[in-house]
Amino acid sequence: MKSYSESYTSAGVDITAGYRAVELIKRHAQRTMCSTGGAETLGGFGGVFPLDLSSTPSPVLVSGTDGVGTKLRLAFLMDKHDTVGIDCVAMCVNDIVCCGAKPLFFLDYIALGKNIPERVERIVAGVADGCIEAGCALIGGETAEMPGSYPPDEYDLAGFAVGVVDRSALLDKSAVVPGDVIIALPSSGVHSNGFSLVRKVFRLDSNPSALKMTCGDMGKPLGEALLTPTRIYVKAVLALCGEKLIKSAAHITGGGFYENIPRCLPDGVSARIERRALRTPAIFELIRNTGAIPERDMFNTFNMGVGMCLTVSPSNADRALEALRRAGESPYIIGETVASDCGVEIC
Repeated sequence: MKSYSESYTSAGVDITAGYRAVELIKRHAQRTMCSTGGAETLGGFGGVFPLDLSSTPSPVLVSGTDGVGTKLRLAFLMDKHDTVGIDCVAMCVNDIVCCGAKPLFFLDYIALGKNIPERVERIVAGVADGCIEAGCALIGGETAEMPGSYPPDEYDLAGFAVGVVDRSALLDKSAVVPGDVIIALPSSGVHSNGFSLVRKVFRLDSNPSALKMTCGDMGKPLGEALLTPTRIYVKAVLALCGEKLIKSAAHITGGGFYENIPRCLPDGVSARIERRALRTPAIFELIRNTGAIPERDMFNTFNMGVGMCLTVSPSNADRALEALRRAGESPYIIGETVASDCGVEIC
């Protein structure tokens, strides 16, 4: 007998839509497993991943969890749901690679007011795209239909990633000393933090038509620029780890430069960033000018065009830049470390 509850459906939960959603997303999960060697199962009680530690004599598991935040509200306004999954993966795997860990697998959680299987498929398609880019397998997840907690056309999305690194290869910020070089990996834009301020600046909740405007040097509508997914830096950072060219890494997310860069520096060492060296996309100037936001607040909220900061020794800087270019990045030097307790100095 097929599972069906008329009483539950009358309460707003359609379990048959859940089954339909699982069928639609199976092929997207399969795409990630074909590229990573994950176990070819989906829909059971737990995600399964075959773990080969033959080349990792002292393995350490590194985990990370995060969501997409109020950037989702733009997805609702634009009815575009195929990229926020990339954001969700990026926010997790970019964190764990800062430890030098290779992402192994990912799980997602989607809570929604009404289960529309085709929309769930678009969300998970983005998650799968992110997993493939990060080199990890999508081994499971959960979709929870929660009428009354969310409007029918809204949802929340969160994820969880696990990676592995040999203990001897863990990135250790204690290796950073004054005089080390700070390399930037460019962001694709605002990424996935600061969107409460973005929405306030452009009054998007009351004026969604602003998403259609093209301003200044952006060359694309505001909504398209803002919804550009977070970049995934896993392959580039692991390339440096493989050549032992990196000391520490900082993923520039909520809190911007002032909160995140100090997390990859030991006590008594700070970062001196050259403002003129930064390659800041036009979207940030538009946000600053429209909202009359002080520059320090911009650097304390947004990534300002820098998605990841890497510290390397001066003797390894040229080799690190070349390795990053081979990995498909466009790296550049933005500053150095100094003996100080100020955390971050932008000059």
